[in-house]
Amino acid sequence: MMVPLDPMGPPVVNGGGGATRPNGGGDTAGAPTNFGIATISTNASIRRRDDEYRSKIMGTTVRNYAEDDTNGEASTCGRILIFLSWVLVVLTMPFSLLVCFKVVQEYERAVIFRLGRLMQGGAKGPGIFFILPCIDAYARVDLRTRTYDVPPQEVLTKDSVTVSVDAVVYYRVSNATVSIANVENAHHSTRLLAQTTLRNTMGTRHLHEILSERMTISGSMQLSLDEATEAWGIKVERVEIKDVRLPVQLQRAMAAEAEAAREARAKVIAAEGEQKASRALREASEVIGDSPAALQLRYLQTLNTISAEKNSTIVFPLPIDILTYFMKSKEAFQANQ
Repeated sequence: MMVPLDPMGPPVVNGGGGATRPNGGGDTAGAPTNFGIATISTNASIRRRDDEYRSKIMGTTVRNYAEDDTNGEASTCGRILIFLSWVLVVLTMPFSLLVCFKVVQEYERAVIFRLGRLMQGGAKGPGIFFILPCIDAYARVDLRTRTYDVPPQEVLTKDSVTVSVDAVVYYRVSNATVSIANVENAHHSTRLLAQTTLRNTMGTRHLHEILSERMTISGSMQLSLDEATEAWGIKVERVEIKDVRLPVQLQRAMAAEAEAAREARAKVIAAEGEQKASRALREASEVIGDSPAALQLRYLQTLNTISAEKNSTIVFPLPIDILTYFMKSKEAFQANQ
């Protein structure tokens, strides 16, 4: 009969002489040895993970206690300094008001730091705001749109052509607090990023795409810059590609290619015109051949056209039929003689 065991207990021999293990399966004595080793190793790994988890919890708790102690000491010291600053303001009235009250313009915001920490409520302004002397510091942030003229960048296109590209980037500060707290110099960082983005974007395009798809490239650059500078509190409003300068030799080669293409098209057009004109002349000759009077009317029309140009010399076309008549008369006269 099987005896129920504790899951963590040792193996027990049943009435039949077989060893049983705490898995509830009633295995015989032939295979329990390996199972016992696996169970012991599994239990050891579980205990090891538990110990590591406890150590992490204890370390986090100790660290939190240390941070709480540090924050408590800093808050106590900060309260003392704030109280002393207020005492100084009161003692130096009304001269202290000249230092405590500040004004920012409509297009500006003020980010205030008190004892090195950002004050709650975000940026101040526009208008008047109050700071405490000696413990408060503030930074003015201009929210107006700025223009950055990206210097010409030498770029190797996807089809291995070296071009010089310059652009204009329009951006502004969308979050004054983030632009001061998250990056050292948001404007300089944005300008450097604009240069690298211009090079990277142009390097993935062919030359004909750069020359013909400027709006598409500008839009992709604007999205890329706006996504990258969002963490800096910068909003990229617009990107425009100003000029794409090609090497002189490449310009000459492209001009020769365009000229040859135009000449080829002109020759094709001239050949098509001659073909159509020959067909028209053939149809006209068929009409004139059917009606001899039409030829005389054509002669008269030609004379009218020549006389309208006020020329002193008029070339009168002689009908071939008249010459044929005289030739036949001459032949008949010679035959009679």
